[in-house]
Amino acid sequence: MKIIDTHQHFWKYNSTDFGWVTDDMQVLRKDYLPDELEVILKNNQVNGCIAVQADQSETETNFLLELAASNSFISGVVGWIDLRNQFLDERLQHYNQFPKLKGFRHILQSEEPAFMLQDEFLNGINLLQKYNFTYDILIYPKHLAAALELAKQFPQQSFVIDHMAKPNVNHKEIHEWEKGIRAISNCANVYCKLSGLVTEANWQTWTNQDLVPYINIIVQAFGIDRIMFGSDWPVCLLASTYDRWLSVVKNFFSEYTIADQEKIFSQNAINFYNL
Repeated sequence: MKIIDTHQHFWKYNSTDFGWVTDDMQVLRKDYLPDELEVILKNNQVNGCIAVQADQSETETNFLLELAASNSFISGVVGWIDLRNQFLDERLQHYNQFPKLKGFRHILQSEEPAFMLQDEFLNGINLLQKYNFTYDILIYPKHLAAALELAKQFPQQSFVIDHMAKPNVNHKEIHEWEKGIRAISNCANVYCKLSGLVTEANWQTWTNQDLVPYINIIVQAFGIDRIMFGSDWPVCLLASTYDRWLSVVKNFFSEYTIADQEKIFSQNAINFYNL
């Protein structure tokens, strides 16, 4: 079975650009580059990956594109661009020349929900459709209502929710998150990544059973055709090895047909990111 990891990061660590890496995240305070991930992917029989931005600059986007150009296993890049830039169309024209650049994302979880509904941001999302770029939505449960409004305004734009909108697994908060997830899943243009869940649980003591109720809801809401596997490496290392998280997802879908498993682990990603 072909596997594409739809969500991982590369960086050359420095405390200025990665101020979000707090004292309890020592494992992340180092460089994470393709040579290291390539070994992990081969060991887990993963065929390719999508490199996603972790710093909000075009410098970051260019860095990821350079890595993708020299590493064939990087199937695509989700970069950063200022959607509110008055010269955005020119910047998108520039980036449209890179076949591996598939879409963009902003760290919306650090913004107020209203941020994504301001006129300049909406104008930016509108321009993405012109160039067939996707958009990754990185949010917390409190942002789901605003994200729903965003998705409704652009029914032709392809969106994907990163990390299942980060439900608070550690405190078993599920009901409000579920309402928001089920509402946004009604938008046929919105997909969801099965990623980032372990770091929302207790990093030391989580078990598969802590995660299963959340995965169940995502599968029920989005169905088999709009969900995709992602590791969130190296951030996942705060709570899990790469192979442990992969095994959680594999075990969950082990009773599904091979055809359904192929959708979740590769085909949906190929369709969404135009790989």
